[in-house]
Amino acid sequence: MIIYGWKILLLLWLINLAPPLLAHFLEDQWNRPIDGGRTFADGRPLFGPNKTLRGILGATVTGLGVGLVLGFPWWVGLFSAILSMAGDLLSSFVKRRLGQPSGTLKPGLDQIFEGLFPFAVLVQFKALPMWMIIGLVLVFCSGAHIGSWFFRKILLTKPVGEYPRPVRSRVRFRELRRCHIPLTRFHYWLNLEDVFYYQVLMKTTFRLLGIYEKGMRNALQIEKREISLGFPDLPNAFDGYTILFMSDLHLDGLDGLTERLQTLLQSLPADLCLIGGDLRMETYGPHDEALARTARLIPHITVRDGIYGVLGNHDCIEMIEPLKTAGLDILVNEAVAIGRGEVEKIWIVGLDDPHHYQCHDLDKALEDVPPGAFVILLCHSPEVYREAQRHGVKCYLCGHTHAGQIQILPIGPIFTHSRTGRRYVQGLWEYGNMQGYTSAGAGVSGVPVRFFSAGEVVRITLRKKGAAGVHR
Repeated sequence: MIIYGWKILLLLWLINLAPPLLAHFLEDQWNRPIDGGRTFADGRPLFGPNKTLRGILGATVTGLGVGLVLGFPWWVGLFSAILSMAGDLLSSFVKRRLGQPSGTLKPGLDQIFEGLFPFAVLVQFKALPMWMIIGLVLVFCSGAHIGSWFFRKILLTKPVGEYPRPVRSRVRFRELRRCHIPLTRFHYWLNLEDVFYYQVLMKTTFRLLGIYEKGMRNALQIEKREISLGFPDLPNAFDGYTILFMSDLHLDGLDGLTERLQTLLQSLPADLCLIGGDLRMETYGPHDEALARTARLIPHITVRDGIYGVLGNHDCIEMIEPLKTAGLDILVNEAVAIGRGEVEKIWIVGLDDPHHYQCHDLDKALEDVPPGAFVILLCHSPEVYREAQRHGVKCYLCGHTHAGQIQILPIGPIFTHSRTGRRYVQGLWEYGNMQGYTSAGAGVSGVPVRFFSAGEVVRITLRKKGAAGVHR
């Protein structure tokens, strides 16, 4: 009887979990409200937008499948799910009549009908004493409430007041896994794949080959690179305008890197500085050291129009304010104008990370940019180059790939960690009438070594006309 009770709980909890799990992975896809937006006689919604046909169907299929796996006849799992969802809809109907907005938590009311109604079917399969039914319903309600609380209060709650991203459970889960400081003690276990691959497998391999120290020395051999990019529609006042471009600094991953960059930057004054994200070495854990080293680097950047950056897949939302205090303004799907005189401007548009968090929104970023303006897009990864070109971007600056970091001649990069062709993972490239540059990065990621690739700091000169060129 105890085993049967646990099977019932598992069945009901998984039915309950199916709708939010589908919302987590599918987000806005197929999320049509089951009430179609209709209202009741009191003028309030019948059920509200959170009760979707997708959720009902998902829970029903889950009940059928899980019931069969647990040894129930098909009709027990199927009708348990149908009755559970009927109870869930009744709870929502009652909450709307009480004036509660969709998505609010009401312990007990949220779960009681959803947990109780399925027993009309479950007791037909095997008789249960009333005390056990009451106990199972109470345990179900407790577990379901904890799950709802975690989903609503943790995965759908802003981590900071001025949270610049849409609140999505999938994004918040990734942020918790990588950036939530109270979870630091568990970060190794939450990111076990990265820990094993980089810290154990890769480092051990390079040490056994006797080339680990050489790779670290290579990583500190950072090149200064001069690039000219020509645009026929560049505003006249910006002919000769210079941009200092750095990406993937990962300053806390290699001792001596910050000091090496400080020395290089003294001989690279520019009009503007752009930083393409990834200031932290690891994808998890504290970011205090990365922030401290960035704060030491910024005073060595000599520009007159400011320092702007974007977030990379290693960076955390919580880093934005400390970076701004240090002198680095982070653009999260937003744009800033750089003016010369009263009329002529270029626009710097910064996208949120398109690779891991996938929070880029080019339409939002371009909201304040007038049609036909000259736009330079700063994005951590080259992965949205097609969309950028369709929106009229003239210049696309990015990083992320590290030029592979480890290359095998004459093949080139072993891994690029980019969902683009290799044409876009290093150096100059063109797509349609848009010119792009993918930086090899200043720092190193995963393992602090480089082979047959060099870190770089780039100074870009914008020209009114002419072809692009690279000069070392």
